[in-house]
Amino acid sequence: MGVNLIKGQKVDLTKGNASLRELVVGLGWDGSNGGDTIDCDASALMLGENGKLSSIKSIIYFGNKSSNCKSVIHQGDNLTGAGEGDDEQIVVNLTKVPDDISKIVFVVNIYNCASKKQHFGMIQNAFIRIMDKSANSELIKFNLSNDYNNMTSLIMGEVYRNKGEWKFTAIGEGSTATSIKELSARYK
Repeated sequence: MGVNLIKGQKVDLTKGNASLRELVVGLGWDGSNGGDTIDCDASALMLGENGKLSSIKSIIYFGNKSSNCKSVIHQGDNLTGAGEGDDEQIVVNLTKVPDDISKIVFVVNIYNCASKKQHFGMIQNAFIRIMDKSANSELIKFNLSNDYNNMTSLIMGEVYRNKGEWKFTAIGEGSTATSIKELSARYK
């Protein structure tokens, strides 16, 4: 079992773990609005040194499952969040991430939230976790425990380069953005 993080906490993923090559970023949640399930969508935003998206193809989500360089791959869309464990996963091959990408931000938004009148205050057990893919072992986990009432998207965390090492920051920032397009606009 990995390290449990709190909001704002940073951890070095590769220090002391030089063999780490591929990450599985798992995101999970439980929730419904009466009988209507909540469809959350996990995405990854690949950012350059300037903190900006290099292109529209740098947004990895259910509609664009792979980065051009094949370093970030979305494993598929879960429409309900039902069941135990990760609801959606994104695989990151650290060795293939281009040098001009310094950060990968992981976000979740509620699909069609405005018409369904859904928000993260209706969701329980939301988390992001990072696993070492080759060892199939959890490195870190960040359980979101803040009140995200009326928030329709979350910036969960980010994996970033720092002096040749890969690190992770637990962010847990809520937003009222209603789509990945709207949420990603802050990085353009």
